[in-house]
Amino acid sequence: MGEERTGWAEGILNTKTILFGVFGDPVGHSKSPLMLNRAFREAGINGSYGAFHILPGTLQAAVEGIRALGFRGVNVTIPHKVEVMKYLDRIDEAAQAIGAVNTIVNENGVLTGYNTDGIGYVRSLKEETGVSLAGKEVLLLGAGGAARGIVYALAKEGVAKIVIANRTKERALELARDMATHVATEGIGISEIEAFMDRTQLVINTTAAGMHPNVDELPMDLDPSLLHRELTVSDLVYNPRITALLKHAANTGAQIHSGLGMFVYQGAYAFEYWTGRPAPVGAMRAAVEEAFGS
Repeated sequence: MGEERTGWAEGILNTKTILFGVFGDPVGHSKSPLMLNRAFREAGINGSYGAFHILPGTLQAAVEGIRALGFRGVNVTIPHKVEVMKYLDRIDEAAQAIGAVNTIVNENGVLTGYNTDGIGYVRSLKEETGVSLAGKEVLLLGAGGAARGIVYALAKEGVAKIVIANRTKERALELARDMATHVATEGIGISEIEAFMDRTQLVINTTAAGMHPNVDELPMDLDPSLLHRELTVSDLVYNPRITALLKHAANTGAQIHSGLGMFVYQGAYAFEYWTGRPAPVGAMRAAVEEAFGS
């Protein structure tokens, strides 16, 4: 990236511009382009980051396009984090254990997959709530690609047990089995959630429920009366910043944690994988907060 500075003085793309992006479905809501383009400007890197709507059945072709077009790096979001692993050359050890990839680095045509979701989430949760995770029992809503990263990172923090709830119980059971070597886990269906609420200290929504434009949606049609003041309730959704789940939780006196910090830190770790430089985290957070009018 020796000529990476060329271009940002003019604020336009040129022949030296390094390409990045995010693959998702949907992807129109993503604030990643705002955040990462701000980061490149702040760091004086001639990079450009775009959002790419990758429909089901087209992911393999899109990954091949990373090589063909010379993209340096790509983020991967819902629903492609698991499937994308099949099309990469190498998988980082942690991403392999998690079973999902959200960041791809292109080194001269060799594509390596990483997962920054879990480490970004835990850093945000600890910094913003002060919660001590060791020995906690966690109720995780959802069993998709994001959930895998969160479970692995929480296991590294020494939580006592993670109960995974999902509409399709078999997916929850599968994730619980996959992660059983790292932490005590249990998979349940949504009808079983109520039985676990009184003994749980931390509830985490890893689904897309409540994401714009479906802002009134609750994950798994959760009964808000099950929330209580002894909980910390965390939502990976960051648009809107305060989801319906978090509003209900706050009304009970529970501590709440939004997905914005995780979003910033998972992007910061990706930036560092791509560039080898410390991420300008403050500027990245400011870009997203400005987008929400904060």
